Amino acid sequence: MQSIIRQAAPSEDALLSALALRSKGYWGYDAEFLDACRGELTISPAYIAAHPVYVIEERGRIVGFYTLLPAAAFGVVELDYLYVDPSAIKSGHGKKLWEHAIRTASELGFQRLTIQSDPYAESFYLKMGAERIGAKPSAVRADRMLPLLSFSLSTI
Repeated sequence: MQSIIRQAAPSEDALLSALALRSKGYWGYDAEFLDACRGELTISPAYIAAHPVYVIEERGRIVGFYTLLPAAAFGVVELDYLYVDPSAIKSGHGKKLWEHAIRTASELGFQRLTIQSDPYAESFYLKMGAERIGAKPSAVRADRMLPLLSFSLSTI
């Protein structure tokens, strides 16, 4: 199926926030946990205007997106979000978004991409060539550790 990747518009903030929450829910998290994640998954028009945010569309419908967030360390950028709508998971959109993200990060001059991953998404990033470098506590639940991954952009 034909898909296109384009830059997100600030007016798509609510649509992207809802998609992120639906995508997180794909993994079977309970309603209480998803509600706790709502703030972390809310994307504002100002965030979209200030950062590289790209969507993937299929038949005119947004089915996924990613964002890049420059890190404090020189040459490092974080893959802040990468979400695919549950109806489009396992259709290749995640891989297309990943490939676009690493190309974009490289073109912007970054040397390394980091990812604080949901535990259920870690295997996807490992398959894409990222390496696990540690874990960080979740902002939502202190007792929950999230995989921290890294991808060298010099390999592309």
